[in-house]
Amino acid sequence: MRDIQSFVCGDWVGPDSSARGVLDAVDGTQIGVAGSLGFDRAAMVDYAKSVGGPALRAMTFHERAKMLKALALSLSEQKDALYEASYATGATLKDHMIDVDGGIGTMLVIASKGRREMPNAHVYVDGQVEQLSRSGQFVGQHICTPKLGVAVHINAFNFPVWGMLEKMAPALLAGMPVIVKPATATCQVTELAFQMIIASGLLPAGAVQLITGDLGNLLDHLGGQDVVSFTGSEATGRHLRTHPALIQNAVHFMAEQDSLNASVLGADVAVGSAEFDLFVKEVHREITVKAGQKCTAVRRVMVPDHLLDPVQTALIERLANTPIGNPRHPDTRMGALVSLSQRRDVLEKAAQIGAEAECVFGAGDMPVLVDADAEKGAFVTPRLFRCETPDQAQAVHDIEAFGPVSTLMGYRDAGHASQLLNRGQGSLVASVFTADAGFARDMVLGSAAYHGRLYFNNATSAKESTGHGSPMPHLVHGGPGRAGGGEELGGVRGVMSYMQRTAIQGTPDILSEITQRYVPNATPTPTPDHPFRRSYHQLTLGEQLITLEREITIEDIETFAHFTGDTFYAHMDAEAAKRNPFFPDRVAHGYLLLSFAAGLFVDPDEGPVLANTGLDELRFMKPVTAGEKIHVALTVMAKTPRTDTYGEVRWHVRILNQDEEIAAEYQLLTMNAFEHSDAL
Repeated sequence: MRDIQSFVCGDWVGPDSSARGVLDAVDGTQIGVAGSLGFDRAAMVDYAKSVGGPALRAMTFHERAKMLKALALSLSEQKDALYEASYATGATLKDHMIDVDGGIGTMLVIASKGRREMPNAHVYVDGQVEQLSRSGQFVGQHICTPKLGVAVHINAFNFPVWGMLEKMAPALLAGMPVIVKPATATCQVTELAFQMIIASGLLPAGAVQLITGDLGNLLDHLGGQDVVSFTGSEATGRHLRTHPALIQNAVHFMAEQDSLNASVLGADVAVGSAEFDLFVKEVHREITVKAGQKCTAVRRVMVPDHLLDPVQTALIERLANTPIGNPRHPDTRMGALVSLSQRRDVLEKAAQIGAEAECVFGAGDMPVLVDADAEKGAFVTPRLFRCETPDQAQAVHDIEAFGPVSTLMGYRDAGHASQLLNRGQGSLVASVFTADAGFARDMVLGSAAYHGRLYFNNATSAKESTGHGSPMPHLVHGGPGRAGGGEELGGVRGVMSYMQRTAIQGTPDILSEITQRYVPNATPTPTPDHPFRRSYHQLTLGEQLITLEREITIEDIETFAHFTGDTFYAHMDAEAAKRNPFFPDRVAHGYLLLSFAAGLFVDPDEGPVLANTGLDELRFMKPVTAGEKIHVALTVMAKTPRTDTYGEVRWHVRILNQDEEIAAEYQLLTMNAFEHSDAL
């Protein structure tokens, strides 16, 4: 037995007399104590805001992303120790690999998103510049900056590592310090991972703190710049959401709560088909993985009325052949619940469901366990219920037994299936197994508003699909209504939860300085020499090249048309072009203008420009006819490092006619070497 510590204001603090015991879920023995009311929660908040916050905000998004990547790789090197500690939570090796590897993988994805989709700057630009005046000298822009508070993360017992890392990664990337409060039942695993984080030395002082045991009065000290993110039961989420300090101070609150997630077998599926087998296999997995202790687990199983008996038979066969017992034993496929109190809660909830649905599997005595004692450990047999009257039932759509418990029910058609799904009043995920795209569309239109994620699977996607119960860090993880209304992940969307969106208005010069991104119509700086001869680091924002002019001839238009095969009438037939309301006469191809523009600004010799990687936001704004002249304004718009040797340069390109009217506008992307040498 050991003391499970908290990390407070840069120091480790052991438990005091208020501490609670932490038990091994497999044999019921006490393995530690956790909790202390003796340290100052207000001091933790102040330390985060005065020490951690400034240190994080001094870094750019890319610097914070690199920090997260290094931290994830450091944890990955030590994950065997986390696996070992996780057995005491009742989880099998497969279960806690999902927790540990899933958390590390999530942090790596968020780090990658930070490098790829966010600037190497302190301000995130959200959306396009809005021109608010005719001349373009008064513009608006939405930006996002880190909140100047602390993110308090209150996590559930079922994923002691993933739950911490999936919240911590977007918060730290945003630039907010974090206070982690894990569930006491499994906090020994969180604390071990936290020790690894602190020992790595990769985070600045004050970036992260840890409270094991009771939260204490921490929430009383939060204000409008702070964020509370909670994962757990709907009842606890409701209690936290109505905390007086959170309401009075308008603290941003996010919740990922339990929900009555469901899986639907499509009306097109036949017994023995690939989709039928996939459905049964995945529902069984979602009932038994982590002993059903997942916020995404399947609680309701919906199948066409005529398939109730075959699905029931197939599920029972799989459940009956699932060895339960000591998670360390290689034969075990389902371990224990996290605690004896959790087992009591699951059995109580299952009894309530049983009042309106028949238990068709799991109602008898506990089967022989693999290397475990049913009296000492928090083991429970999976329970499958069958509800014959899902339209009249209430408990099956309202009560979640947070364990290996699920209810089978029938539906008539896609509309009826959607109605049953929506009876859950909001969930994290619903899955649909179908090869019928029309059925999938009907399910989306009928039920998407009630779900944070809809997962479709069939024989085509089966080999590559990630599973009903696996939220991906690239996509939103959360759900409406009962599920809490939060969006924990979603790539950069998750990062935005810890930032303030602000509308800024002013001149293009002011907005360019604020965003460190050239805003069109800002005052440019003439380039001292050709910008394609200058290395990445030599280029400056707003640096501009004005090219010579080139006249467009009718021969140019015809040659381009015949060479490319683009003989659209507006380029080849003067009378037809004049009948078109967009064209005064035969006009140059838009792509001809782009090609001639490149010829005007490209420097042909080998140099720092390594590659042209694309165009963004191309617009053709004014047609160019034969006899008109064009020239180009090429301006350095933004710079983003990509590797240790080169970075991406975003150029603002305007093609102008002889009257300085804009014929076309776009953004050009090139990769430029950091250093300029004669060899380049």
